[in-house]
This record gives sequence, C-alpha cells and structure tokens, in this order.
Amino acid sequence: MQLKKVAELVHARLVGNGEVEIGGISSIESASGGDLIFVEEEGKLQRALESAASAVLVGDFGAGESSKPLLICAQPRLAFARAARLLAPASNRDYDIHSSAVIHPAARLAKEVKVDERVVIGEGAEIGPGSRIGAGSVIGAKVRMGNDCELHPNVTVYPGTRLGNRVIVHAGAVLGSDGFGYVRDEKTGHYEKFPQRGQLEIGDDVEIGANSTIDRGALDVTRIGRGTKIDNLVHVGHNVQIGEDVVIAAQTGLSGSAVVKNNVVIGGQVGIADHVRIEEGAILGAQSGIPSNKIIRGKGIVFWGTPARPIREYLKELAVLARLAKRE
Repeated sequence: MQLKKVAELVHARLVGNGEVEIGGISSIESASGGDLIFVEEEGKLQRALESAASAVLVGDFGAGESSKPLLICAQPRLAFARAARLLAPASNRDYDIHSSAVIHPAARLAKEVKVDERVVIGEGAEIGPGSRIGAGSVIGAKVRMGNDCELHPNVTVYPGTRLGNRVIVHAGAVLGSDGFGYVRDEKTGHYEKFPQRGQLEIGDDVEIGANSTIDRGALDVTRIGRGTKIDNLVHVGHNVQIGEDVVIAAQTGLSGSAVVKNNVVIGGQVGIADHVRIEEGAILGAQSGIPSNKIIRGKGIVFWGTPARPIREYLKELAVLARLAKRE
C-alpha cells in the first residue's frame, strides 16, 4: 500500500514521499525495506531514522527535517496498530470451507466465511460474512455470530451464544458453558445442580484470550460489552455483566452476578467474588481480592490488596507494619 494511502486511513499527516510502498510493519531493530515502524519517544527518533525501515510513524515531536517519510499523529502507537490491520497479508482473507468440516444443513453461513479442518457447526447456527472458524472448533446449535469474527483453533461455542461483529476468540476458549451453580440439601449434605439455561451475549469488537472460559447465565444473560478485551486464562462466571472498553488481565476470576462497569481496568490474578460491583473507571491492581457484595467506586483510582482498598491507604498500612516489625 502506498504511504499516502496509509496516512489517509490512519488519519496521520504525511511528511515526505507518499509514493513509497509499504508492505508490512516491524520494530526498529528488525526493520527492513518496505516496513513501517513507530516511535513514541523523541529520544528514539534518531535510531528510527537510521533504521532500514521505509517510513516512520511519530508523534508531533517529529515534525522537523527528516531523512525518511514520516506519518505524524497524536497517538503513534494507536495509528501503528491500525496500520497493522490494513497491511495484513491478503492470504489471511481467503474464504473457503474445508472438506472435513461437518456443517448441519440447517446452519446458515454467509458466502465469505472460512471454515478450517474438522470444524463442527450445529443446527440453526448463523455466521456472518468475513468470519473465520479455526480448525477443530465447535459451534453449537442456534449460535449467532456477526461479521468479520475470528475464532482460532479449538474454540467451543455452546448453543444459543451470541457474538457481535469483529469478535476475536483465541485458541481453546470456551464460551457459554454452564455456570458453577448448585443447591445444597441441608438434610443429606448433597448438592443438586441449579438450572443453567440462560444465554451469553458478546458485543462488537471484543477479544477473548486463549483458554479463557465465559459461562452463560443461570436463568438470565451473561453479557460482555462492546470493545472489552479479555486476556488468557480468565474465567467469567454466570450472570456476570461486563461493560464497554473493560480490560481484564490473565488469570483473573469473576464470580457469579458480579457487575463491572465501563472502562474498568483489572490486573492479573484478581479475584472478584459474587455480587461485587466495580464502578466505572476503577483500576484493580494485580492479585487484588474483592469480597462478596463489595462496591468498588473511584474513577481513575487504583485499588490493591485483599480486601482491595485505595493504593495509598494500602501502602500506608504496609509502612505501619514495617515500622512495627522493626521495633521487635
């Protein structure tokens, strides 16, 4: 793609030769001819200009004289990510259905869908144009999948699950399985399974990491809001409600009926108990613990520890403990 076209599509200002052909992206260290690289810090600009790359995405600090064509924008890392999608190899956009796939006659697939080896698609499933289903994946009955979704190998989507547009699901993830719900018989001590007949709804532009699991609702719906990003090895329990643009790092677990509002950031290995409510914009530090029915409120405030509290408060407590330990 010509650099001037890349500039137009990522909304960057072009300085220099826009006729340069860009064929891929790279780091500064690994760049070769035809590559686009990016720089967020002015101190690294000279090294980028001395690299073999054909063009550089930079912040406003790069507006001076340059030995290479530049794309200038306020958020070079964001523009670089968008450019990477534009420059994806054409081979990734081929669409066909492998002969070993098993597709129910009542399933409905758009014309531009790619289905890899050993995929199983159940009765009444609907898959939108531009979507790709990786090898060994299983799509249950009456699943609804939007446009341009990508499921990597060995993804399991239980019946009735709904995925929006441009959803990415990495290998081994399980969507819509039964929640962990049981009722104890006080007389015998035995456990009876509580009905798990709800649904799972996943919004547009959601990404779900490898081997993550998201349960459907018990009687209602588990929801994952638009633009939310879920890392590898995350578990989301039944009836959980996650808002838009939430980020959840690896090995976090959310128990049943937890509510996470928009723009929350959750670090790795955070444990969230049942019926917890995390208000908009809160930040949970790694390995935090939130007990049942707790409300975390504070936009832009970092919470840490178990039970989680504002980080300043937590650090003060640690300092007091350290002083006490020295006295002994």
